Amino acid sequence: MGTTQLESVPEPKYWHLKTVLAEALDTDFSVGEILPNERDLAARFGVARATLRQALEQLELEGRLQRRRGVGTTVAPPRVGVDVTTSRQDWPGTGNDAWQAAECTVAVPSAAVARLLDTETDEEVHTVRRLRVSHGQPVAAELLYVPSASVPELPAIEAPSGPALARSVLRELQRLDLEGQDRAVELGSAGAVDARELDRLPGAPVLVVTTRYFSEGRTAAVSVATYRADTCRLTFGGDVEINHHGRQRHAS
Repeated sequence: MGTTQLESVPEPKYWHLKTVLAEALDTDFSVGEILPNERDLAARFGVARATLRQALEQLELEGRLQRRRGVGTTVAPPRVGVDVTTSRQDWPGTGNDAWQAAECTVAVPSAAVARLLDTETDEEVHTVRRLRVSHGQPVAAELLYVPSASVPELPAIEAPSGPALARSVLRELQRLDLEGQDRAVELGSAGAVDARELDRLPGAPVLVVTTRYFSEGRTAAVSVATYRADTCRLTFGGDVEINHHGRQRHAS
């Protein structure tokens, strides 16, 4: 058989450099160490700064590097395992929930969220913002969208504010019978608010986990959680882990 056009395409220079840099990170640098500036690194490896920048961006995407405000580019620690199993049947805020309620507002969600909730495009919903912290470091930010129909008794509650209101919404949501949930994971980039809360630069790679919670035959709530792609590793049911080198291994 003949060689396909794709097979004849040479490996991009930045991709080869990424492999060389990854080996250097394993042998010449330690976790948390600050890398030399781009000019010095480009000179060390004999490449253009544009090529170097592409390789560094790829290594950041793979979780090998972190860009930190006021610090520079550092060698990243191993990623934190995050369970995204869809078989768990818990409402947000129950059990061993690792999220911390930060605030709650009432506002019209984006058109995409409104479609998931099956609400009118101009209908206001309760929007709970929560943070997930690991070892003192924020690793994820969540927006939980809850229509008024899911928390009908909330207006009768003495109106708290901020985290107190967020906790009230969560408690009222748990009064419903949870029938199931579905979850989708995709790669994204950090917006201004998420970047600030997660101590990232705007545009940094993130993992976006969207979860729909079902009750009484309808979508009762939608969660959009943004995880730091440089520090989080998604795990599925405790059976498979994806580590920061991109290799799969079975979890114990």
